[in-house]
Amino acid sequence: MVETNQFQEAVSTPTDGEGCCSPAPQPDAAVVEADVRLLSALASETRYEALRVLADAEGERCACEIERALPVSQSAVSQALGALYDAGLVERRKEGRWRYYRPTERARAVIETLDAVRSERR
Repeated sequence: MVETNQFQEAVSTPTDGEGCCSPAPQPDAAVVEADVRLLSALASETRYEALRVLADAEGERCACEIERALPVSQSAVSQALGALYDAGLVERRKEGRWRYYRPTERARAVIETLDAVRSERR
């Protein structure tokens, strides 16, 4: 019984401040915030599908083309595209009353990474 208590005491109180009880380095708050914003933008099926439609297309796409590709309302697509734009995953331009979207290089890198990770699991 004494040996177990001595072991528990030795494990819970390191003598040199090193090892398993050393404090881990704090992540940079700005990096964490940016990453969470990016991942949050992809955490919706509609937003992710809209980004995939754009990433799989050649060039840019009109918002109405994206709407036709997704099984949700025009309003949902509009909100999704706005969130993707705010996260820096799509660029947009307005021509008359139409808006055209295309994925950013950042979005392409994220999609490429997701595709690579998915293929590794198979």
